[in-house]
Amino acid sequence: MAKKNIILCGFMGCGKSTIGSLLSRKMGMAFVDLDKYIEKKENKTVSEIFEDSGEDYFRQLEREASKELAAKKGVVLAAGGGTLTFPENVEVLKKSGTIVLLDIPVEVVSERLRNDTTRPLLDRPDKEEAMRELYSRRLPLYREAADVVIDANQSPMQICMQIMAEI
Repeated sequence: MAKKNIILCGFMGCGKSTIGSLLSRKMGMAFVDLDKYIEKKENKTVSEIFEDSGEDYFRQLEREASKELAAKKGVVLAAGGGTLTFPENVEVLKKSGTIVLLDIPVEVVSERLRNDTTRPLLDRPDKEEAMRELYSRRLPLYREAADVVIDANQSPMQICMQIMAEI
């Protein structure tokens, strides 16, 4: 029987890509970062897509990519920070595997993203306020979508071991 997918969700900066890469190696599964997948298909960064075509276009690409990747088996998928805030993405990804929320306090996110200039939704003068507002809107949606919630305020190896124990 083919392995079900593991879909990592959580707020930007929670460690989805780092954990996904490590977890995929430990479990012998492929790793796909959804944002990088979209960037490769579009030959543009997420920031460039937002700037050139807007957030709605990016979300359309995200929906298409979610469907494509959900059709695969044995994948650890690092979903984008906004991916699982849309019910259609949750539905398609949940059918393909287990959704794992990497839960992290907003203060830790703030520290990790302090000097990050690659997040188009935080490219504002009031970056801290925007981040906290977005976090408070998204966290309930992540919790609703998740099959498993992991405390992501620990080492990557501890997080991976906990995910493997839970699933």
